[in-house]
Amino acid sequence: MAAVKDLRRRSALDDVDLLILEQLARNARTPNNALAEHAGIAPSTCHARLRSLIERGVIRGFHADIDPAALGRELQAMIAVRVQTSARKDLQRIALGLLSLEEVMNVYFIAGVDDYLVHVATPNSEGLRNFVLEHLSAHPAVATTQTILIFEHMQPRALGAERADA
Repeated sequence: MAAVKDLRRRSALDDVDLLILEQLARNARTPNNALAEHAGIAPSTCHARLRSLIERGVIRGFHADIDPAALGRELQAMIAVRVQTSARKDLQRIALGLLSLEEVMNVYFIAGVDDYLVHVATPNSEGLRNFVLEHLSAHPAVATTQTILIFEHMQPRALGAERADA
């Protein structure tokens, strides 16, 4: 039933909604008046549309994209986590537990031999080692992990924004 609700929420987007979303993807700090002008609608209409997009869950939030290194987290990694077969019923609880850890930036539930891809940021290699040992290897539900170091993060283009090389 949730999938049907999500489909309805997304299919209800019209061209004006898409213009608003495209601009916000480029710059989430775009003022309402500028959004309205970009979409070709009145500011009051734009405000109502924006509120609707938020209430429907199309816009999930506005946030700052902060470099983890600026906060003392110099080392980032992706950790593939495979859960014990006996713990499959607890996948949601395990993911929520991972999200509660300070080092965890994102948790992705994935297809394939592993169950999760966990994006972490730690101060250094010792911090990463401790994270894996204390929170993953020692966890009774975790069968295996594979850690992949991130050398550099290439900034993705905003969803809906035009490609620079197109």
